[in-house]
Amino acid sequence: MKSLFFDSSEVPEILKKVRSLGFQTHYDFDKHRVELGLKEQDREAFLRLPLTLTCNQTLVLDFEKEVTYVMLLVQSGSASVGVFKGEECLAHKVFGAYMVRKKQGKSQIKHLKTKGKSRAGSRVRLASTLEFFENINLRLQNHFQEYEFDRIAMSCSKILVPYLFGSKENTPFDKKDNRLYKIPKHLHQPNFEVMLGMQKYLNKAELVYDETLFDQFEGLKNIGTSI
Repeated sequence: MKSLFFDSSEVPEILKKVRSLGFQTHYDFDKHRVELGLKEQDREAFLRLPLTLTCNQTLVLDFEKEVTYVMLLVQSGSASVGVFKGEECLAHKVFGAYMVRKKQGKSQIKHLKTKGKSRAGSRVRLASTLEFFENINLRLQNHFQEYEFDRIAMSCSKILVPYLFGSKENTPFDKKDNRLYKIPKHLHQPNFEVMLGMQKYLNKAELVYDETLFDQFEGLKNIGTSI
């Protein structure tokens, strides 16, 4: 699949061009993207919108509203939580935990599914894991008390989700919160630099298409940028 990136200010022009090419458009709020399709054809493409740009079902874009969102990035043993308003990072925190078995390189959570938790080292790693998610949720609780969030951008592997939402400290949103936005990008170790890189990605628009099927989009390459 081919990706072209655009600034928020270029989104109206891109939508105008894809419509002129005969594409039907439909806004998907959960994925915050505009689905692009052609009549009587199964081929599809989409334009992922910047998280900082508000859109409604009739594709009216609101450039005046300053979107506030929280970003949560979680991997085994490391996590980042950040608060963003428009292009500005208002707060951030990186968390670490002793969750990985050194010899096998496997997280304690995965190990528990096969070997149990009888050894002392396993019990220490499990305790660290539980504390890890409690600290994350305490931080989130503080942010949700201080800010009104428009979106919750999250990247968390499926195996860790039950620990996040099952923590002794409650997650200040539930799994079905309509503000949740699953970040559609592979996550590296979630340190502060990675989080800022993810912010840059989320603040861009991204046109995704199969270039062997959609040569109509080739003319947009002069507008697109890279990140």
